[in-house]
Amino acid sequence: MPPSDASTSDSRTVVPSGGVQSLERAFDLLERMADAGGEVGLSELSTTSGLPLPTIHRLMRTLVLCGYVRQQPNRRYALGPRLIRLGESASRLLGTWARPYLQHLVEETGETANMALLDGDEVVYVAQAPSKHSMRMFTEVGRRVLPHSTGVGKALLAHASPEEVRALLARTGMPAATEKTITTPDGFLEALEQVRQAGYAVDDNEQEIGVRCLAVAVPDSPTAAAISISGPAGRVTEAATERIVPILQQTAKDLSEVLTAGG
Repeated sequence: MPPSDASTSDSRTVVPSGGVQSLERAFDLLERMADAGGEVGLSELSTTSGLPLPTIHRLMRTLVLCGYVRQQPNRRYALGPRLIRLGESASRLLGTWARPYLQHLVEETGETANMALLDGDEVVYVAQAPSKHSMRMFTEVGRRVLPHSTGVGKALLAHASPEEVRALLARTGMPAATEKTITTPDGFLEALEQVRQAGYAVDDNEQEIGVRCLAVAVPDSPTAAAISISGPAGRVTEAATERIVPILQQTAKDLSEVLTAGG
């Protein structure tokens, strides 16, 4: 089989793998559109993917006909509404797969465990296992929050470039949920540096007074994901943090193996 002409400028190069090359290219284009914010022009896709314009035009035309992409009045292409159903179904499955691992966190730490994804500019909670304590934290599955005031948001954005983070914060704003919420881009970037150095993120009364949250990213997850525990600040103390963080990190690794199984 001849080598693919889809040489790219990043690590997501499409290469022949025994599959259908046109499908590999189509999904690669969809991912590039998502990375670009959901709307791109053909020339942008050609530049980032290395594919010739006629090939991209043919693939995009098929995706438009199937409803996975739509062409805007300005001739640019946007992710289509048919992807919503696929994404919602995948999120539910992801939560199902994660639930035993979250339950393990509850058993080991005593606190409520959550899993969250980065969906566009927001954090969405996709699974939860509640603490058995009478005083416990509860976050509704499906709830959406802004990343700057949450531990999972910090964990999810810790390895994004400063430019990407600043652009996201400019789009969402940084409203204060409490008096301890970080409300400046520079302050949030400093917090992300602390996450990288420590290997975990902390929400210390930043989303809700009296509540502390510890979070870590799920390594190598197919989509950006993080898990966390949250509880009253009186229980999730600094001493408890030293005990809980290794459990969180190991659970994230174990969950990663499940999510990446089968490629």
